[in-house]
Amino acid sequence: MTAPIKTTNPVTVGVALGDRAYDIIIGRDVLPSLGHRIARLRPGARVAIVTDHTVAKNWLAKTEAALADAGIASSRIVVGEGEASKSYAVLQDVSEALIAAKIERNDLVVALGGGVIGDLAGFAASIVRRGVDFVQVPTSLLAQVDSSVGGKTGINSPHGKNLVGAFHQPVLVVADTAVLDTLSPRQFRAGYAEVAKYGVLGDLEFFDWLDANHAEIFAGGAARERAIAASCRAKAAIVARDERETGDRALLNLGHTFGHALEAVTGFSDRLFHGEGVAVGMVLAAEFSAHLNMIPAADAARVQRHLASVGLPTRLQDIAGFQQEGLADADTLLTLMGQDKKVKRGRLTFILLEQIGKAVIVNDVDPSTVRDFLQEKLSG
Repeated sequence: MTAPIKTTNPVTVGVALGDRAYDIIIGRDVLPSLGHRIARLRPGARVAIVTDHTVAKNWLAKTEAALADAGIASSRIVVGEGEASKSYAVLQDVSEALIAAKIERNDLVVALGGGVIGDLAGFAASIVRRGVDFVQVPTSLLAQVDSSVGGKTGINSPHGKNLVGAFHQPVLVVADTAVLDTLSPRQFRAGYAEVAKYGVLGDLEFFDWLDANHAEIFAGGAARERAIAASCRAKAAIVARDERETGDRALLNLGHTFGHALEAVTGFSDRLFHGEGVAVGMVLAAEFSAHLNMIPAADAARVQRHLASVGLPTRLQDIAGFQQEGLADADTLLTLMGQDKKVKRGRLTFILLEQIGKAVIVNDVDPSTVRDFLQEKLSG
């Protein structure tokens, strides 16, 4: 998974979905190749680029130039940054803009941005004209290793995160690691939580490697490309086995049941980035596993220690204002977790650990056990 790669050469990771298979291109400075890759994939297609204001400042002109270099006409749709854009109102704006730009079924939507843009643009592409193909150009670490791969698209509901959406696979993912240089340290750390997740849920060797090499990943050395490629291979393998999350793909939600509830109580705001919610949620999942005697407490402590070592929040008390403002009690969090997409007929389902590197799906968890655990964690 973490074998050395030549950073001068792009790495291609395939997502094996039969006639809907696609490639993830990973490497430094691969963005200029976007137009020619699209021209080979969809000759004659026009493109609409969906992005946000922050990404547009750094990468929109370069993306348009890459398309123009291949003779591809493009239009732009720019929205506000952050989770607030994953809303019904913004989805309507983007959908109407795609129609106004005369994007047809044989054209393409390019999602240029982080996870929010990928989810929003991908969902809009899935419903405009009953389905337009799209390309992911992820500009955050979180999007490059997780949300741009696998075809999950959607928006948030007042009831919870990602509750309205569709499975709509991209036809290409181009992950230029050079764009990560413009991320803030906090944004990069948030994305790293999803990298660590792949080790915790399914690959102890990868987790050990991350423990030894995370400093180089943050510094931008060759370990960064290796970590991204390893994460994409892990996700691609799971998606190929279970595209629509009827089985193993649910394991990718390690930390998300707790994390999504925490995002909801913080208003889907920059008080808690998605990756930060996943980090806290992953520690809670590990500690809940120990609470149920599934793993030793020392394993849960190791997960917490690793995430804390890179500066991620790992406790409820690490979330800004969580205690001071009384953002949630155990019953509120339990109610929000009851809206999780893994809930079946009202029964709670959790992704828990049998060991570091082996996550399992645990169905029908007793809500009173979860409530007691949450009350213990809220007490600090």
